[in-house]
This record gives sequence, C-alpha cells and structure tokens, in this order.
Amino acid sequence: MPVNDSFHIYDTTLRDGAQQEGLNLSVHDKLNIARHLDDLGVGFIEGGWPGANPKDTEFFALAKKELKLKNATFVAFGATRRPNSNAADDVLLGALRDSGAPAVTLVAKAFDRHVDLALKTTLDENLVMIRDSVTHLCEEGQRVFLDAEHFFDGYRSNRAYALEVVRVAAEAGADVIALCDTNGGMLPDELSQIVHDVLTASNARLGIHCHNDTGCAVANSMAAVAAGATHVQGTLNGYGERTGNADLVTIIANLELKKQQLVLPANALQEAFRISHAVAEITNVAPSSRQPYVGVSAFAHKAGLHASAIKVDPSLYQHEDPSSVGNDMRMLVSDMAGRASIELKSQELGVDLGGDKELIGRIVDRVKEMEARGFTFEAADASFELLVHEEISGKRPSFFTINHWVTSVERAADQSITTKAEVTVTASGQEITCNGEGNGPVNAFDNALRSGLLKLYPELSSLELTDYKVRILEGRLGTGAITRVLVETSDGKGEWNTVGVHENVIAASAMALEDAVTFGLMRQGRKPE
Repeated sequence: MPVNDSFHIYDTTLRDGAQQEGLNLSVHDKLNIARHLDDLGVGFIEGGWPGANPKDTEFFALAKKELKLKNATFVAFGATRRPNSNAADDVLLGALRDSGAPAVTLVAKAFDRHVDLALKTTLDENLVMIRDSVTHLCEEGQRVFLDAEHFFDGYRSNRAYALEVVRVAAEAGADVIALCDTNGGMLPDELSQIVHDVLTASNARLGIHCHNDTGCAVANSMAAVAAGATHVQGTLNGYGERTGNADLVTIIANLELKKQQLVLPANALQEAFRISHAVAEITNVAPSSRQPYVGVSAFAHKAGLHASAIKVDPSLYQHEDPSSVGNDMRMLVSDMAGRASIELKSQELGVDLGGDKELIGRIVDRVKEMEARGFTFEAADASFELLVHEEISGKRPSFFTINHWVTSVERAADQSITTKAEVTVTASGQEITCNGEGNGPVNAFDNALRSGLLKLYPELSSLELTDYKVRILEGRLGTGAITRVLVETSDGKGEWNTVGVHENVIAASAMALEDAVTFGLMRQGRKPE
C-alpha cells in the first residue's frame, strides 16, 4: 500500500518512458532508477512487462530479490488475455501472476475501431477479456489497475462502449481505471469534460495517463485531477515515445505548491531537483535546462531589470521558492546585465564587491564590451569570476603564461591519424616546453599544457575536460566569422565552465583551456603568482 492511497502518483518511467527514441536502459539502470523514484516518494513504480521481453523478465526476477522499496508499490504491466482463450491458461497473464509484483496494470482497448482492426475480435469478446483477466488476477491476490487505451478517441467514436469498458473493469474488481490519451491529441477543456462525464456515469475510481503530442500532457493531467481523477500516471522528466509522457515532477510540484495537495511524503519534493538530474545521468539523456521547476534555467535571471527587483525581493520575479524543489536561483551575466545582476552574481560566486559602484560599473562595461565581441558569460561562470578578480586587483589571476604553441594533425599511409601539440609556458620563473598527443588538436593541447605544469602543480592530475562546445558566430562589421568555444572541466568534486573567442578555433580553445586550468588551481586553494 503506498504512503497516500487516497491519491496515487504512478510512475511509468521504466516502461512507457523507456520507449523514448535513443533511450536504452540496462537491467542495472532500471534498478537504480527505481530506487531514485522510491526516494522521491511516488506511490507506484511500473517496472515493465514481464514475459514480453527477456530484459523485463530478468529485471522482475532481480527486483524480487534486490529491490527493497520504502514508499512505492511495485507494479507489473501486461495485457488482457487473448481473444477466445482462458485467463488461467494465458501465458502472459501467468507471467504477471508470477512476477512477484503486488499490483498489476492491464492495458485494454477502449476504442471500438481498435478492437475491430487491432485485436480482430468483437466488442463483446473484448469486454469478456477485460472481465476475465481482472477477475483472475484479483482472485490470485494482486491489486489490479486498468489502462483504458485510446480512451478519449474511443469516447468520441462510441461513448456507450467506452463507458462500458470502464463499468466492466470496475465491476470485475479493478481498483482504478486510468483513462489514456494514448495519441496525445487532447486539449484540457474537452478532456476535463469527458472525465467529469465518466465519473458521473459510473462508480469507478479514475486515473489519467497523458502523452504530450499537443504540448498539453501536464495541463491535461491537471485538468483531469480538477475533474475528479485521483490517480495520475506519468514519467520522470517527461520521458516517452514521440514527444514524451506527462512529466511527473511538474505535476507533483503543481499539486503540492499550487494546489496545496500533498501527494508525496513530507519534504520529499525538496529532492526533486537532485533525483531528476540523477536519473538523467543514468538515462544519458541531457536534462532540459528549461524544464519547469527542476531545469537549471527554471530560476535563472538575465535581464538587469529583473535583477534589480530580485535584490529587493526574489518573489517579485519568481513564482516559487527554488528551494521547495531543491533548485537554486541563478543570476546570468550577459550584455543585458545591470549593476544588480553583477552584484548578485558575484555574491553567488562568493566574491564580495563591497557595494563599490565604480568597480561594479567597470565590470558591467567590460562584460558588455566582451559580449559584443562574441563572449558569453551566462554559460561560463569561471571565466566571469576570473574577470571579476582581475577588475578587483587590476591583474588577472595567473599561475603561468603561455608563450607559444603549435598543433599538428597527420594522416599516415595506413589511414591512422596522429594529433600532437607543443606548448611553451613560463611558470614559477622557469620556461617549460611540453608536448602532448590527443584525439584532436584541442585534446592534444590540453594534455600538453597540463603535463608541462604537472611537476609544479601535481593537483592538475585530477582535472578532466568533460565537455567541449564550438559555435560559429556570424561576422560582425565586415569581419569574417568568429568561433566561440565553451569548455567544461571537472576535478571529480565539481565542474566549471570557461569561454574563449577567436577567429581560429584552436586559439579560442587555448583561451578557454587557460582559464579552465587557472580556475582549477584556484579551486584547489593555490594562490596566483
């Protein structure tokens, strides 16, 4: 039994979400995601379809032994029995029985046209299939939910039959009938009217399962809840085929923060940001920065006007406190920045400008001038922090000076490619010439620079280039195009981003890498020369 049985948060990331293009979860991945979902406090975790494919069958066997859930009920997914057969003898129903899952969700056709064309059976036989399958699994001691597939399309085609599917499933013992907008084509106003009508016409407990093809999956889910649904299905981060499923994180935050309807254990919502991003790491699907509530841009502010207001009261430009979902407010530094943006961003980075208006003005002017040349600081906090330190002390923080560099790429007769770099630097009063190889000129340059400095700064061995982005910017004032490079570097304890701009991509990369290494040494507690 879930923590809150009067209202269900039902997650189908491991089944419906896993159908997203390019998303391929191993059994180990599924176990880890299930643990994260349980930490979030969802009521039900749908594990997949045991018996339908080897991976899900293996996952259920392992889950039975290894998955210890604190909050959630584990659910197996499957279909009603085949036409003109016996439920007790159906192989796939048998796999659901033997899955070890205390609850089962059965999918059934609620659209008369699908019954005819996809199931190739009669409308009456489909109803008997639903009744037999639900009754059989209930008698075997499992809690049964029914997903009424293509319900809304079916309702518009044949209202009486769609309602009969709901009635039969409820009478057979299904706890919840989830109305599925399988093709994702519904809009909130019509959907809420249909949910209200079904509740009026039946005694069933209703749930909702929405896809995002109209961009309305969350809105449709909220509309269904407002109309009386007490069970919401969705996926973490909105994973799913085509345009995805309803994003459960957004739905939960909307219910708890906007409707004051507590659907998770106390304080669990504050884990939403961490869990959303942890699962994104496992799926290897880059999280959307603009995802409501938990995107890194969800509480990011760029305009100077906004920053001025936020200095007075953050709620003037934020609809919720970011900490309610475990997120943070971020100030972005750009050519739109005013004094307030610069001051707030510096505070965020731990640099106190002491309210020095002249200093803040110089930084604002410098940022705007550099952004006009193609730099971007909203995605390069480390480069911005170095700029601030330079304006404070009149000298850029420095541990070394790059005097000369050269890179070469050679293709041999055997088609192999060799990339080398030679970098000459001055550090601690000595000139050092260092060499490196890599899978490209930038990687070779990075390896050469760090290998040369390693004797003086052994802590550089922990640095790793983790991301590298290149963008060609249009030519300005009759000049040729210029290149902007963004580099992300990690020391195993955190990441930082730096930027370089030049007509030459290697020169732009060298600039970003020089900032990355300099900032990395400052993070390690080294004092610049």
